[in-house]
Amino acid sequence: MFYKEIIKKLKSLKNSKNIEGMARFGINPKNTLGIPVYKLRSIAKETGKNHILATKLWQSRIHDARILSGYIDNPKLVTEKQMDDWVSDFDSWDICDQVISSLFDKTPYAYKKAFEWSKRNEEFEKRAGFVMMAALSAHDKKASDATFMKFFPVIKKGSTDERNFVKKAVNWALRQIGKRNLYLKEKSIKTAEDIIKSYPLSRSAQWIAKDALRELLRK
Repeated sequence: MFYKEIIKKLKSLKNSKNIEGMARFGINPKNTLGIPVYKLRSIAKETGKNHILATKLWQSRIHDARILSGYIDNPKLVTEKQMDDWVSDFDSWDICDQVISSLFDKTPYAYKKAFEWSKRNEEFEKRAGFVMMAALSAHDKKASDATFMKFFPVIKKGSTDERNFVKKAVNWALRQIGKRNLYLKEKSIKTAEDIIKSYPLSRSAQWIAKDALRELLRK
């Protein structure tokens, strides 16, 4: 399908009721059509990988089209500049999570960006760094334990950020690393316990660590 055809199809699928529901879950309703993810994935299968089309869809600034961009872009053609440009455009947690876990975590720059973005100040840019850690933990089956051990100091430092979409991503990264294997589970538990002791007055740090422990210690 060509760009105009896809935009026309997306607009035909607009669902005002879904937009209202998405807003209740913290999804930015601006420029949103309310199209369910499963429908966007179906369109992506019909379209196939297309880097140029993905770029055009992103430039449309339509929320749903941007999620679709992450599904159809070719990670082999994605540049560092594109990643930074797109991340600076993130204005909702769902776009952040879908683009990173469907596209950016498969690029050669994924680990580098996890560290870089985790130091950003903007909420969704910083979230992106920790979502990348979680996505890599789940998807990069060949990475060594030592690779993920390097994320723990960053997770500990990020745990004091009180912003909702950052702290949830930090928590996600900590839990996801712990799910890789027993060794990293042990190290994730130790990191969580260290966070509790190090930041007793930070509500965010306490929630992140205790919530992670509840899952990681569950039998």
